[in-house]
Amino acid sequence: MHKHLRRLGRIWVDAPIYFVTTCTCNRKPLLARGEAAKVLIDEWRAAYRRHGWAVGRYVIMPNHVHFFCRPERDGKSLSEFVGFWKSYTSRKVNALSPRSTLWQREFFDHILRSNESYSQKWNYVRDNPVHAGLASTADKWKYAGEIETLML
Repeated sequence: MHKHLRRLGRIWVDAPIYFVTTCTCNRKPLLARGEAAKVLIDEWRAAYRRHGWAVGRYVIMPNHVHFFCRPERDGKSLSEFVGFWKSYTSRKVNALSPRSTLWQREFFDHILRSNESYSQKWNYVRDNPVHAGLASTADKWKYAGEIETLML
C-alpha cells in the first residue's frame, strides 16, 4: 500500500453523526405511504429512550430510507441500534400488510466529519424525491423531516 494512501489510525469522536441508508428487501416500494412511514418515524422518535440514539433528519423513499443519527452516552452500538430498529419496524409494518421480509440484511453507514459534510449529505438526500420524480420540490415531499437537531 502506498504510504500517502494509508488510512488514518483510530479516530475517536465522542458523539459522531452517522449517515445511514437501508433498503427494503428486493427494493420493493413499501415505505413511502402513510401508515408504514408513521411506523418508521415513531420508532426513530423512540430511539433515544429505547437505544440511546438521537435521530436527526430523514427521508423515506418508497424502497429505502436515509437518516442521520448520533449515539448518546452508553447508547447501543450502531449495528445493534439499526438491527433493533429494523426488527421492530419490520414487525409493525408486517402487521399492516403481511409479508415475509421488509428490510435487506445490510445497511450503509458513513461517519460525518464536518458541518460541510452534513450539509452536503443532507442536500443530496433531501433532493432524492425530486430526482426520482416523486415530488416537484424537496419541500413538497411529505416523507422527510427532522426528529432532533444534530450538531457536530
